[in-house]
Amino acid sequence: MAVLDIGGVVEPAPDGPASDLVPRHVAIIMDGNRRWARERNLPEAQGHAAGVDAIRPIVERAQHHGVAALSIFAFSRENWQRASHEVETLFSLLDAAIVDYTPDLVRQGVRVRVLGRLEELRGPTRRSIDEALRATEKGTAMTLNVAFNYSARTEIADAARRCVEDGLQADEIDEAAIAARLYTPDFPELDLLIRTGGDQRVSNFLLWQAAYAELYFCDRYWPDFDIATFDSALAEYARRSRRFGR
Repeated sequence: MAVLDIGGVVEPAPDGPASDLVPRHVAIIMDGNRRWARERNLPEAQGHAAGVDAIRPIVERAQHHGVAALSIFAFSRENWQRASHEVETLFSLLDAAIVDYTPDLVRQGVRVRVLGRLEELRGPTRRSIDEALRATEKGTAMTLNVAFNYSARTEIADAARRCVEDGLQADEIDEAAIAARLYTPDFPELDLLIRTGGDQRVSNFLLWQAAYAELYFCDRYWPDFDIATFDSALAEYARRSRRFGR
C-alpha cells in the first residue's frame, strides 16, 4: 500500500505506484542526523547511530517495490573536514553496520557496490567493505550503492582522467565516453533523488547521473524517514510527468 503525503498529512492510498512507474534507480541524501540528536538533547553520535538504523528498512522497502538500484550517501570526501572524533564515530558505526547487515543482504540477494575513492581508505572499515563486496557479488535482486569517500566532482574528474589514460583523442571525448568511465557505468539512469532534512540542494552527489532525475525534498530528518515516507516519495514520483527536454 502506498502512502501519500498531502499537505503534511500522511494518508494511505488504495494502490501503490504501478510497476512501470516505479523508479528503477533511487538515490538518497540521508541528512539531518545531528539536528535530530540536538533537538532531543542527545549526543550527536546517537543521531548518527539512529541514522544507520534507518537504512535497513528502506533497503528492504526499495527491494519490495522492485527498485533495481538504491544509492545512499554515507560519507562524502568533504566530511573529512568534520571533527576527528565525529569522523571516527561515523566510521565505527558504519563498520559495525556493514559487518552486521552483510549476511541479511546475502540472503536477500542484494549486491553491494561502493561509489567513491575506496583506495584512500584504510583499516577495519576498508576490510569490512571489501568483505561485503565479495560476499554479495552474486546478488541479483537489487544493487545497493554506498557512496563512501565520495564526491561527484571527483567522480567526473576521475572519468576525464581515465579518458586520457585510455588514449582517447580530444574529439573522441563525448558524453558517452565520460559516462562509461563514471563509478556507475552499468547502473540504470537515476530516476529519483531524495533528500531528507529540509534542505533543497544536491550537495555534490551524483551530479552527472541526476541530470534528469526527479527531485524529492523531505523535511523529516533521516532517522525519522520511515517506509511510509519512502512510499510517499515513490507515489509522488509516479504522479509526475517526465519529459526529458521534449
